[in-house]
Amino acid sequence: MRIVRPKKALGQHFLTDMGIAQSIADTVDCSPSLPILEIGPGTGVLTQFLIGKDREFKTVELDSESVCYLRSAYPQLGDNLIEGDFLRLNLSELFDGGKFLLTGNYPYNISSQIFFKMLDNMELIPCCTGMVQREVAQRICAAPGNKAYGILSVLLQAWYDAEYLFTVGPEVFNPPPKVHSAVIRLTRNGRVGLGCNAELFKRVVKGTFNQRRKMIRNSIRSCIGKESPLPSCQWLDKRPEQLSVRDFIELTNLIDGKEA
Repeated sequence: MRIVRPKKALGQHFLTDMGIAQSIADTVDCSPSLPILEIGPGTGVLTQFLIGKDREFKTVELDSESVCYLRSAYPQLGDNLIEGDFLRLNLSELFDGGKFLLTGNYPYNISSQIFFKMLDNMELIPCCTGMVQREVAQRICAAPGNKAYGILSVLLQAWYDAEYLFTVGPEVFNPPPKVHSAVIRLTRNGRVGLGCNAELFKRVVKGTFNQRRKMIRNSIRSCIGKESPLPSCQWLDKRPEQLSVRDFIELTNLIDGKEA
């Protein structure tokens, strides 16, 4: 059987430790009724354990060399092996418009893009598990006041409860990455709406964190314009990493009121 070469351009680092692979695959057991979509199976290290979960399972792989390997190693996948780019998929077509769980050993170079696409399709994805760079995992799970807290933290935690499950060292990959990895789980929280203009909320979060060293009174100018009066609020002399999701929602409403 042909050996698949890890490709740096695709952010591929193939997991070689079967015990860790089993542990990652078992993170999907938190939602046993949901179908599973795996992103970037590579050589099928997680796939082999996910196939046995006794529920509908699909996997999407961009690398044609990996696809050829998977078709040979796991012929039972059939049409459930999708050759394509997850970022370009219409997710509402995957499971007849139904909800599903997202998992995988996510390619390092597109992990943030994967989570932003998940946010765009949050009603289809009540749960997401998988492995990312430890730095990304720390950002996702960070609390206000933490150096790692940022755009990804706020936008994901607005809709999901984030859990940092465990750390994975570089020695269990081929090739070994220069960083540690971590396994996380994201589960939809009870929020059915933000209670503010959702698009403005994203603009406020991104606009303030893009100037994270500045106080809110200065960074918020990108959202309200240089000449507009500042909203009267308690956060003007704070930096964005000091604001909770609820604070950002309230700040968005104040700005929205100024714009109305």
